[in-house]
Amino acid sequence: MKFGVVVFPGSNCDHDAWYAVTRNLGQQAEFVWHDSNRLGDVDAVILPGGFSYGDYLRCGAIAKFSPVMGAVKKFAADGGLVAGICNGFQILVESGLLPGALVRNAGLKFRCMELQLTVATSDSPFTNACRKGDVLRVPIAHGEGCYVAEERVLDELEAEDRIAFRYVKNPNGSQRDIAGVLNRGRNVLGMMPHPERAADPLMGSLDGLSVFTSMVAAAALKK
Repeated sequence: MKFGVVVFPGSNCDHDAWYAVTRNLGQQAEFVWHDSNRLGDVDAVILPGGFSYGDYLRCGAIAKFSPVMGAVKKFAADGGLVAGICNGFQILVESGLLPGALVRNAGLKFRCMELQLTVATSDSPFTNACRKGDVLRVPIAHGEGCYVAEERVLDELEAEDRIAFRYVKNPNGSQRDIAGVLNRGRNVLGMMPHPERAADPLMGSLDGLSVFTSMVAAAALKK
């Protein structure tokens, strides 16, 4: 399986994601520059964490205009797997690929720590290697990770089983403890925690690998 890792000016977790899928998972990966309007022959796309374009306007608000996002939208519309992590999640909501918004953390402080996530659904290409209710140890590192949405949208996410992860102990004020959500097609995931930083024994947890192993299994079923 080949992953495409999109690189924006200001991305700083692109190499972490590349390392997780190549060295820790043994899959192929290549970097895709933000100015490209093609993704190449990839089976899945990762929008990594960081500070795309410095987040000077609003997190992800400039990145959504990058040429590569046109290709990402088409890829997602065709059923391709797209995972946005941290800043990648912010870009996905700004691009309209996921509902809701990500705003300043409650308390207005940058939060950087390892915490526990509950797997809210195992019925997705990103969580099929888990069981519903599993608890994962994965770090966060964000200042604008508070997930908010209209009540009707939150109710839809609940009813359609599209909440992928919840915080066991909410670090940022996200509504309904949401840490990750899925689109209606279930092929696009946005999550604030960093699974790529919990994919190597040296990091103290391998729990993040379950996101990537799930993607590999889902891609294999499509072939």
